Amino acid sequence: MKTQLITTTLLISALLLAGCDSLSNTTKGTVIGAGAGAGVGALAGKALGSTVKGALIGAVVGGAAGNIIGHRMDTQAEELAQSLKDAEIQRVGEGIAITFDSGLLFGFDSSVIQTNARDNLTQLATSLKQYPDSDIVIVGHTDSSGSDEYNMNLSNQRSAAAKSYLVSRGIPSSRIQAQGRGELEPIADNSVESGRDQNRRVEVAIIASEEYVKKIQSENR
Repeated sequence: MKTQLITTTLLISALLLAGCDSLSNTTKGTVIGAGAGAGVGALAGKALGSTVKGALIGAVVGGAAGNIIGHRMDTQAEELAQSLKDAEIQRVGEGIAITFDSGLLFGFDSSVIQTNARDNLTQLATSLKQYPDSDIVIVGHTDSSGSDEYNMNLSNQRSAAAKSYLVSRGIPSSRIQAQGRGELEPIADNSVESGRDQNRRVEVAIIASEEYVKKIQSENR
């Protein structure tokens, strides 16, 4: 597994996602829903859904503070690439994107985390404890098999299960936003099995918390 280092020029109009009162204003502004990542261009490594791309793009700070945050994320991404099995790690902007094949985390038609997948989430929780100045966005995705409503419910249940597991491992619930996107953000062709396999996934975005951003900015004026 290889960490993907991505350098890109980012331009976006941020939209606020209502109903996320438990999160910081930075996270509210970055979880900007379907279509937010449109026009970002191709990313190195595994493609990402627009919700996670939007979270990572919206979190860009820039300047000296952004350089400090980016360096910190570089270090964490390298460590995650060594500790997480069967996961794709990408550095995007000033954050980290992690993509899990949902088939490795969950059984067929299930939102119960499989025993052999818990090591991955335990390692992720360990990293999040070592780097506490971040917020986490978890997004569940399905393929297009089944009804829209069913797929949305299943993806919500899976992202919630991943969040609950991280919380059980000591990560504050206030740091984590979990949501499902069902079949709305495919990264491959749903008409073929290989594409459906890619679309069944759980994505995680790690971004600097609002408090950490303000601290770094105040220290580097």
